[in-house]
Amino acid sequence: MLLFLSQEPEARPGPPPVAAAAAGLGPAPGMSVCGEAVGAGSLPSELVVHIFSFLAGPDRLRASAACSHWRECLFYPALWPRLRLSLRVSPAERPRLEFLMRKCGWFVRELRVQFAADNYPSGGGGSGAAAGGEMGAAAAAGDGEAPPPLCPRWLDLLRTYLELVLCVLSSVRNNRNLQKLSLFGDISILQQHGSISNTYLGKVDPDGKKIKQIQQLFEEILGNSRQLKWLSCGFMLQIVTPTSLSSLSNPIANTMEHLSLLDNHIPGNTTLITAVELERFVNLRSLALDFCDFTAEMARVLADSNHVPLHRLSLLVHSVSIMHKSLDSMPEDENWKALTRNSTNLRVYIMAFDVKSDDMLRILKPSIPLERIHFDSYITCVSGAVVDLISRQYDKFLTHFILMNDVIDMSGFPDLSDNRNEDPLVLLAWRCTRLSLLAVHGYTVWAHNLIAIARLRGSDLKVLEVTEESIDFDQGELADQDVDPVHNLIEQVSLGLGRPWHAVMDIELLSVFTEPTRHFYREMQSFSEGI
Repeated sequence: MLLFLSQEPEARPGPPPVAAAAAGLGPAPGMSVCGEAVGAGSLPSELVVHIFSFLAGPDRLRASAACSHWRECLFYPALWPRLRLSLRVSPAERPRLEFLMRKCGWFVRELRVQFAADNYPSGGGGSGAAAGGEMGAAAAAGDGEAPPPLCPRWLDLLRTYLELVLCVLSSVRNNRNLQKLSLFGDISILQQHGSISNTYLGKVDPDGKKIKQIQQLFEEILGNSRQLKWLSCGFMLQIVTPTSLSSLSNPIANTMEHLSLLDNHIPGNTTLITAVELERFVNLRSLALDFCDFTAEMARVLADSNHVPLHRLSLLVHSVSIMHKSLDSMPEDENWKALTRNSTNLRVYIMAFDVKSDDMLRILKPSIPLERIHFDSYITCVSGAVVDLISRQYDKFLTHFILMNDVIDMSGFPDLSDNRNEDPLVLLAWRCTRLSLLAVHGYTVWAHNLIAIARLRGSDLKVLEVTEESIDFDQGELADQDVDPVHNLIEQVSLGLGRPWHAVMDIELLSVFTEPTRHFYREMQSFSEGI
């Protein structure tokens, strides 16, 4: 289903009678209906648009059914400054997408598009295993093994995906009013096969014409832009190349405020932006990159006094990137200190996909102003030492902590408190006084520790999500016949938080657990907009 939202106008005192009538809210006294000599159909376009400006989106759509004249006025540019699309990768989407983009693509100021395959055919992983599937496939490719076979439906999905991307990009290629462009390509086929996706691209685009056309269109959009302030491209298959940003003119690069380039599918040691290229973006307030692309030299560029203070930095730490690239060029602690001196309000968001604990201990420098961190594991689990380091180093900044282990065997979750006097999660709640969100799945959380966390943070902990299968009880709690341990846990945690609480019974209901990539991209957008 195609979903679209337009920016609603500012609140007004109330719709005039004709607006209420058009929205189906009652007849307007003395007004004629369409088809009569004098009626709604004879109103000037400017007045119809003015009427529409009072209506909410659904009411505006219903009002446009009054007559063909009102339907034409529905797509007046002033009514559609913002367009947000969530597209299923399905052939049925194409005619509707083409219609909407033909109407709005040439004038829309903010365009956000998400591509997603929500019906996963047999032979491929679902969204819950997306990150893990990518790790496994990438590892297999690295070992020289043949890629897993794809069913015909997968190839159809990839073919449709390319067509939809072409449709979106071709419709905005000459839009000089575009101020925000955000593209997100979270379809399972891209994640499932990671760096070996070229094998399957060759089956649906043998000569590479569509990919080249997509890349050229993207560069045309950048080259034609005159007002672009926000550019975000995440997990879009081969849409951004190392030369894409050179299409931006210097005046546009100099005034860009947000830049997000996240793509795990580029080959080898290729990077999408260099420190030299970053020097043009002197007005950048928010940046999102692969961690292996964020070098010490980039940190020095951003710390320069010629650059405005950076407010938000989102970094994706990925095992695939670490495998193909290196951590040797990453910023050292002195680079972070220099950066925070120039950007005193800087806050950092890190998403770590299946990263080894030893690598995380190298990455987590003391001077990083880390506000949010999200671990998603499929093969490699986070150690208690990493959690303990985070609670000690970032106690003044940390607000969000997500710990996800997408294990297949539910019988034995890793226990972070093994061989420790205190549970690292309890210490995290005790030390990090700004902690407002804690989500855990796939790690053992003892019931008494969960109660301690709730009591330590109280109502300041706005979100506490722990899956039912992650919670375990001491033998003493289970042996007490007079107390139901589950009921007691719910009661004590609810008292500690000051609100009703329950464990997460169905993991499929939470995108943070089932769709980590999409969750990270959505949160990164919100994180960057919250300056």
